[in-house]
Amino acid sequence: MRVYISVDMEGIAGIATMDQVVRGGHGYPRAQSLMTAETNAAIAGAFDAGADEVVVSDSHGTMDNLLHDALDERARLVFGTPRAQCMAHGLDGSHDVALFVGYHAAAGEPGVLSHSFSAFFTGFRVNGEIASEAQVNALAAGVHGVPVGLVAGDDVICRLAETAFPGAVTVPVKTAEGWTAASSIHPARARQALRAGAAAAVRRVQQLRPTPLPDSLVLEVDMQLTTAAELAGLVPGAERIGARTVRREIADPDELMGLVTVWYQIAAAAAGAQQALVRRV
Repeated sequence: MRVYISVDMEGIAGIATMDQVVRGGHGYPRAQSLMTAETNAAIAGAFDAGADEVVVSDSHGTMDNLLHDALDERARLVFGTPRAQCMAHGLDGSHDVALFVGYHAAAGEPGVLSHSFSAFFTGFRVNGEIASEAQVNALAAGVHGVPVGLVAGDDVICRLAETAFPGAVTVPVKTAEGWTAASSIHPARARQALRAGAAAAVRRVQQLRPTPLPDSLVLEVDMQLTTAAELAGLVPGAERIGARTVRREIADPDELMGLVTVWYQIAAAAAGAQQALVRRV
């Protein structure tokens, strides 16, 4: 039994502010510890249920947030960016189930620190529908026949998961009170619930089904900056359909993940260039 765990930060218990999730913030070191502890709980739950191997993907921001020396030594860690498959890098058909920890709602939706892959994306749609990172990563898992067994995060993403991933375990560790406000259970209680939830997900893997793949895929992203849309529109096959909106037809979920990686790097570079220009003025 091989288990893949993708771990984000915004959906971790005790985390709700930008100061916590951005490197350099006063709350970031504490958030790293909370994220690592919840990851360990999910790893432990997977092994409790009989997992032979666990692969963890550090999936937040620069993707090097987890405290390696504090991580359960039984797990293998995928970290660093850029990487072709973004939050689902390394997930393939050799895995039996995917667990999503610390997840959050989509860009433009209610929820704690809600966004889709980049703060520089103000809108993110797949086949015309608003899409969360959980839904996109589920497609990336589905193409390899791997089901989503667990989603943990705030109440908003857990409600979505109950509909999007039938049979998956949900572990709501906090209630959204605003974009940067939450009512959270104690981290120790969250870890207890997550360990139990991960174990339950692994035990019921035979009852789970991969996310169905649509016949076609079209990605639309609203960029924060016009310059980012101009540059993203230069990607082969892409078209700029608005001042800040780009669109591209996608062959499969693997290509979708690769395009997301390229477009968020473009968006980040455009934002960095603009900030540098402002500092010179």
